[in-house]
Amino acid sequence: MSASGLYGIEHSNRKPQQHWTKNCFNSSFPTALANYMMDHNAPAIYVKLANIGGDLKVVCDEISIRDVFNCGDRKPTDLEFDFESTYEPYQKYSFTPIDVIDLVVKDLNGSFLAPVECKLTVLPTSTTSSRPEDQWGCEIVYRAPTASYCALSIWDKIKDHSHEVREFFEEACADVGSWTNDFEMRHKTNNLCQSLNAFEAEFCNHQMPLVMEPIWKTKGQSLILSEDCFDIVVWSNLAFSRLFIDSAISETAAAVPSKMSRPMRASSRMARCLWELSKSGKIRMEDIYRQMAFDMQNDKEASVPGDRWRRYVTVDRITHPSFSRDIINEIIEPGHLDNLKPERRLDQSLYITTLAEKFSKE
Repeated sequence: MSASGLYGIEHSNRKPQQHWTKNCFNSSFPTALANYMMDHNAPAIYVKLANIGGDLKVVCDEISIRDVFNCGDRKPTDLEFDFESTYEPYQKYSFTPIDVIDLVVKDLNGSFLAPVECKLTVLPTSTTSSRPEDQWGCEIVYRAPTASYCALSIWDKIKDHSHEVREFFEEACADVGSWTNDFEMRHKTNNLCQSLNAFEAEFCNHQMPLVMEPIWKTKGQSLILSEDCFDIVVWSNLAFSRLFIDSAISETAAAVPSKMSRPMRASSRMARCLWELSKSGKIRMEDIYRQMAFDMQNDKEASVPGDRWRRYVTVDRITHPSFSRDIINEIIEPGHLDNLKPERRLDQSLYITTLAEKFSKE
């Protein structure tokens, strides 16, 4: 039995009770689910980018959790899980402090193994729940730190090819007079996206897992868990970047938009990061993300609705997730569910009370 009460989490920067608080459970539970899958040799769904005949395409495969955590043959109990922490190996690429990421995996000697962003999402969304079940999807809302780690992780894999990387971005990026000018950037985002396309087509084989998206499925929009309930979708850094690059290309293809959008901003930031890194190997990451705000808040980078998410995540496992709701009793040790204290909200209380009365009459 672990002090945390969660499968495989014995070593962590969180105190046992912290795992059960509102903001922490959303990353602690996914980590425990991943540990369970690792111990049972159950692969996650892997969403990655492929270069098929010169065309970029997001495809689905499978990946071991061991590869996600980069932990070799270690067991979960041989790992340290540090939440909301900085992946320090990437700090050498920035003069300014880099952001924290949801989960940093280390070995028990303190060696850094992997940065992992966790996005716990529910299936289905309100908009896709009215469709046939095989068309249900999840919504991803991601922050600027996720996009910044996307750029840093890409650079970390291809830093030895700096001259080639610079060639992909030099023409489009050197043409930018002011990266903070809304008018100029609206006119030049499409060129930056085309540079990103060419770059990713060339370096497609250098991608790595970055975003871990555990899904939990309910019966329609109810709060009742489905029988087939849990699974994990893992996004590579390059595949995840397509969520904003593809949107930005779509928004800028026909005409210059009247204002910068969040996907356009995320794409422009990534192009600038990779270009400046290719020139000097070290940039002011914080300044880039603070300066290129374009009058939009930085707390959210963008969101992907369920119908568009489903166009990327195409596997049948979404309709029938790999694990039943019964595994809760294995992932959460006996007695620890009582540690959960969900926020009491009137809409939830009304809904649950009405549902309970309905079932009691039936």
